[in-house]
Amino acid sequence: MKDNVAEEHLYLAFSHQYRDSIFPLHTSISLFLLSYCDCKLFKVFLVPTGEDVGDQCVTKNLAGDLEVHLISRCQLPVVVQSCSLPAVFVKDDKFCRAGLSVVLRHIIQKTFEADPSKKDVLELLGFKKTCLKACAEVSQWTRLCEISIPLAVERFLTASPEHCQAIPPDILLFERKLGEPVRVHNDDKIRRQKLQQQKAGAKAAVPVLGEEATVELKPGDVHEHPPSSLELSVAFSKLLAQETPDAVNREAPHIRRTKTSDLPLLDHVFAEGLYFTVADLVLLPCIHQFLVSSKKQGKSLVDLPLISSWYRRVQEVPGVKKAAGKCNMELLQLPELMSAPKERLQDSASGPDELEEDNEDSHFIGGPRPTMTKLMENGIEAKFSPHPCPSWTLDWTSLPSAVSPGEGKMSRDRALRKQQQLNNLVAAVIKLAKPGDLIVDFCSGGGHVGIVLAYMMPSCQVILIENKELSLIRAKDRSDELGLNNIWFIQANLDYFNGTFNIGVALHACGVATDMVIEHCLRARAAFVISPCCYGFIQNTVKFKYPRSHQFKEILSYKEHMILCRFADQTAVQLPPERRLIGKQCMGLVDLDRAWAAEEHNYSVQVISMEPESCSPKNNMFVGIPT
Repeated sequence: MKDNVAEEHLYLAFSHQYRDSIFPLHTSISLFLLSYCDCKLFKVFLVPTGEDVGDQCVTKNLAGDLEVHLISRCQLPVVVQSCSLPAVFVKDDKFCRAGLSVVLRHIIQKTFEADPSKKDVLELLGFKKTCLKACAEVSQWTRLCEISIPLAVERFLTASPEHCQAIPPDILLFERKLGEPVRVHNDDKIRRQKLQQQKAGAKAAVPVLGEEATVELKPGDVHEHPPSSLELSVAFSKLLAQETPDAVNREAPHIRRTKTSDLPLLDHVFAEGLYFTVADLVLLPCIHQFLVSSKKQGKSLVDLPLISSWYRRVQEVPGVKKAAGKCNMELLQLPELMSAPKERLQDSASGPDELEEDNEDSHFIGGPRPTMTKLMENGIEAKFSPHPCPSWTLDWTSLPSAVSPGEGKMSRDRALRKQQQLNNLVAAVIKLAKPGDLIVDFCSGGGHVGIVLAYMMPSCQVILIENKELSLIRAKDRSDELGLNNIWFIQANLDYFNGTFNIGVALHACGVATDMVIEHCLRARAAFVISPCCYGFIQNTVKFKYPRSHQFKEILSYKEHMILCRFADQTAVQLPPERRLIGKQCMGLVDLDRAWAAEEHNYSVQVISMEPESCSPKNNMFVGIPT
């Protein structure tokens, strides 16, 4: 490592070892990625979850060439103690990354930065570098890879024999997803090549492994299950940095004239589609443990032919067997299986898709008036509390430029509106805060709220939490310029923050994120000041069902509540005044439901309009205080 590169510490939870894996599985996955990337840029610490763990238990069967240290949770940096592991912390800094996807993506990026020749490692992030970037609360795919399958396998391994007869529903869901058609960027060209191949009755050529790959793999490994389709040829050509043969690229005139709708669909090669990504490296240790346990129990894998093929295929990827060897993973050699009947697979995997069925009803046509009338008939109307300090404002002209939101790439008008929004939130927080309080700025973006609070209240500590790395880095740069020493930065999805705090704040938390922030505050018994946004993105999730409050649930169905949410987004300045008024009323009703839901947990909540209302089309603000 170069001297001018800050040392980064990787903290991994450790509960126990089972066969050739370390648990929780998030730790095995992290170590496997380090081995695959041949990355030694991080100082690795294992954090025992129990008290009776000795050094000899922890170091046995770990990745052979990784030096691993043992540390107790109370010895972790304070900001890391507030996060679920895995987590990466820059030594002598205030920047923490937490959560499996965030940490794995960071390992990949740092590996490539240290050695730009490792382009295959960067390719793990997929098209536009977005693989597993969306948070699990929003993306069902991220949730399946990051949370559902690891947890399902851990439960399967620890269940008593009489309770682990069936294949976990999340494993069956992965099997079904492997059978779905693949959508990739610019797939029209590949689909035309597939059509031409089908017309010619030709099979895709077996990709020729280069010298580097033959060092990684034993002779014959690739030919044991030779690629027999265009998809395999394309996938492995990319893995081995080979060009697709010219003969495949040339299209006959009748192929070029074929309508896109008449082209053959593409089949899965790897977890996300045609190309090998970090999702495959996340799933391999999990599926491996499931298959090993199933084999020991004598279970049939007849319902998992696609997972079996995927498991064999991933082993053919250069570097996978070598990484498995370092981690003492004895990969299985599975026989080829016939595909299971689709009807049986769909019946078995119906559980995890209930959420999708719930949300199908959200595609509707209709206006909000019948729903609003129904609420009015039951005595429910949008109501706003008076603003506690409508004329309060920061003296922006006297503040350093790095405090002002205008320091970014905003237009002058937008910067003014952002200052007006901040006036409202900062005024409410100052009224609630006491010296020594810990304030958390959720969904902090570039730190507009958190930096102002840290600068204005040096006696308080402020934590910024944001999933987007570049936004948080910009916020830290502004903080460094100001010399703030009471501020911390966490790149993570909200679910990976589990610390205690006194006040939660969020400016324009998008859709369900507002409810996630409220939930964090309720759990910590913290006051909150939140401005919601993007009502149209609200929908039922694994954790949240709408309406939220008992009063609204007794009157409105999910579909009726979604009507309010969709029309709550109709507040843009360019819309007719009457339509904006209806949008504002819908915003008020959606937020009244949220406020009443919080009051069911012994909170006093006010819904307030920001001053001036022109500061934003989304100008509602909650102020909640535990009673």
